[in-house]
Amino acid sequence: MKKLVIATMLACFTAGSVFGADGATIFKKCAVCHGTKAEKSYLNKVPVLTTIEPEKRLENMKGYKAGTIGDGKGLFGMGLVMKGQMATLSEEDMKAVNDYISTLK
Repeated sequence: MKKLVIATMLACFTAGSVFGADGATIFKKCAVCHGTKAEKSYLNKVPVLTTIEPEKRLENMKGYKAGTIGDGKGLFGMGLVMKGQMATLSEEDMKAVNDYISTLK
C-alpha cells in the first residue's frame, strides 16, 4: 500500500511536466502574424522573433500582458494587440512559447 501511495504521488508531481504547456500548439495563434517559423516581421514594425534574444522575448511577452511596455501603446506600437494576445497565457505558457520559438532558429 505504501508503494502505491508513493507511486501515485510521483505520478502527480511529474504530470505537470508531461502535460505542461505545449509551446508549439500555443504558437499557432501567433503564426498568423509572425509566420509559422516566427520568420515574419509584422507590418515591418516588429523584428523577426527569432532575432530577439530569448530572455528579451519573454520579458516582452510579460510586459505586453501587464501593459507596461512603452507609452501605453507598447513596443513598436503593438501593445494593445499583444496585450489581448497575451491575456489568456500563463507564465508557463509564455515560457513554453518562448522555448518553442528558440527551436525555430
